[in-house]
Amino acid sequence: MSAAAVPPDTGSLTGFRIGVTSDRRSSDLIEALERRGAAVMHAPVLKIAPVEQDRQLLEDTAAVLAARPDISVITTAYGMRRWFEAADAAGLGEDLTDVLERSRIYVRGPKARGAVRAAGLDDVGISHDERTSSVVDMLLAEGVRGLTVAVQQHGYSDACQLERLRAAGAAVLTVTPYRWVKPEGADDKVPRLIEAVCARRLDVVTFTSAPAVDALWSTAQEMGLYGQLADAFRSGVVAAAVGPVTAQPLADAGIRPIMPERYRMGALIRLVVEHISEHLVDRYDTALGEVQIRGRTVLLDGERADLSPAPMALFRVLAAAGGAVLTRDAMAECLPDATADNALDMAVSRLRQALPDPRLVATVVKRGYRLNV
Repeated sequence: MSAAAVPPDTGSLTGFRIGVTSDRRSSDLIEALERRGAAVMHAPVLKIAPVEQDRQLLEDTAAVLAARPDISVITTAYGMRRWFEAADAAGLGEDLTDVLERSRIYVRGPKARGAVRAAGLDDVGISHDERTSSVVDMLLAEGVRGLTVAVQQHGYSDACQLERLRAAGAAVLTVTPYRWVKPEGADDKVPRLIEAVCARRLDVVTFTSAPAVDALWSTAQEMGLYGQLADAFRSGVVAAAVGPVTAQPLADAGIRPIMPERYRMGALIRLVVEHISEHLVDRYDTALGEVQIRGRTVLLDGERADLSPAPMALFRVLAAAGGAVLTRDAMAECLPDATADNALDMAVSRLRQALPDPRLVATVVKRGYRLNV
């Protein structure tokens, strides 16, 4: 692992890995992050088809109007608003209001309920955990045989829940007000980003639209990684949202994203830089000068070295000890896969070779190792 001279810059993103989920204007965001030294993982989650181009939405809306469903399920506030925007543009807004008003409306969560009420309508039930499956549980408990159920989907077909309704005897109609048109390569890139977040291989992930967050949750759910993904964002990986609308699906999952005061791309970039500089850069005074640990990178007086996970784990515990001696047993705990007697010696040797200066790690004979302060 070679060390390269770089100008010290406590405001840069050198050494940090940032995930970008947006498609629109993503090149501007990526260039700004990379210009500041970040390594960027780009996984555009979705594109949204323009309302005026979504013929399928209007066809599905016409089917709902003709069927006059007994029950309607609203899953997202954004979807509810977009549905009415498309209906109004097609001259069907009043008809849609009339049909839904005569239907028993169930909502997936508080935001969806708010959108329903903003449209002058009311609901008769809400999921206790903001999951479509829980709404379906409610409907099945009440009985749906012989009834027509219209489901406003949130970007993808939740086939399992739709089949549960059909198996119980309901006629099911679906409407997808916003369609997630997957950019080229999304089928591979998005799962890789989710796995990287779960493994804490990213430091920050940026979000610029609420539907992108929903899409990420949906993909994680399909992969069986939703819980791990949410846990990673709660502890270890920073979620950065451009504004409160984008932040809401994160907040709904118990995640506290950082968010700029001005809801603009430039402000989001500045916030990411400031947050990393203030909260994610560890600085230590040593006998060889100031050391910074920046994500996967160690900086020593302008000299940079990128470390792989195992050496970085060792160096972090040494640095955190602040010069105190760590025993060999304590150090070995950072290498759970190490079984050979000389595994720690080899790991420390590799760490020294990777650092800008091997003297940063000092040996204390018969006791262990310490940071050379």
